[in-house]
Amino acid sequence: MSVRYGSAKQPVTVLDAVDLRVRAGEFVVLVGPSGCGKTTLLRVIAGFARPASGTALVRGSAPRPGRGAGVVFQQPRLFPWRTVGGNLGFALARHGVPRSRRPGRIAELLDRVGLPGMGGRRTWELSGGQQQRVALARALAAEPELLLMDEPFAALDALTRERLQEEVRSLAGRLGTTVLFVTHSVEEAVLLGSRVLVMAAGPGGGRVVEDLPVPLPRDPATDVAGLRASPEFARLRGRLARALRPD
Repeated sequence: MSVRYGSAKQPVTVLDAVDLRVRAGEFVVLVGPSGCGKTTLLRVIAGFARPASGTALVRGSAPRPGRGAGVVFQQPRLFPWRTVGGNLGFALARHGVPRSRRPGRIAELLDRVGLPGMGGRRTWELSGGQQQRVALARALAAEPELLLMDEPFAALDALTRERLQEEVRSLAGRLGTTVLFVTHSVEEAVLLGSRVLVMAAGPGGGRVVEDLPVPLPRDPATDVAGLRASPEFARLRGRLARALRPD
């Protein structure tokens, strides 16, 4: 699959000959330099962009925006005029959840992301980490089998980022959700991914240059703090860092 932008006379190839298969339940992390096409690949899978050649299929069908995949962006992009519950209720309404069932689902989603009882709060009253949790809850509103996350923790402080990394890792394990996650952080990639795809930019467009399995425990009950300090974690982090600097 290839993706090009620009005019027909002067096209710019963003992705070139990407061949990728993701199995159900995998947590695949995309890493690579800016401009290598990581976000573009997520946009194609979400149905926001179309390949110039080749095909993209999600469970055997062409992807469509708002159907089958939940998307979490770098910024929460919440409706500031709505409450937390109002933001989630809007997402549930779009996905056809009856009005009578929405309050229960909103409470369930907020519990799931660690924000119980906060449905009545205004979004501008929340911290950045709390807003990103609401964005995650909104993406989970339709119970998607596929979750696309584009550097969702990049703007957060280190402690909040670590906390949300652990929660997303555990949540994906409990729900069996397939996740594609973009990051520039080597440590985040090793912690979250069951596979890490290394992408590189080139004159003909970005492509996947390495596919690294991450054989770390993925049970939701895993001691993540101990995992971060383990020799195996350090070994994998070093291997990925070397893959990102092939010279």
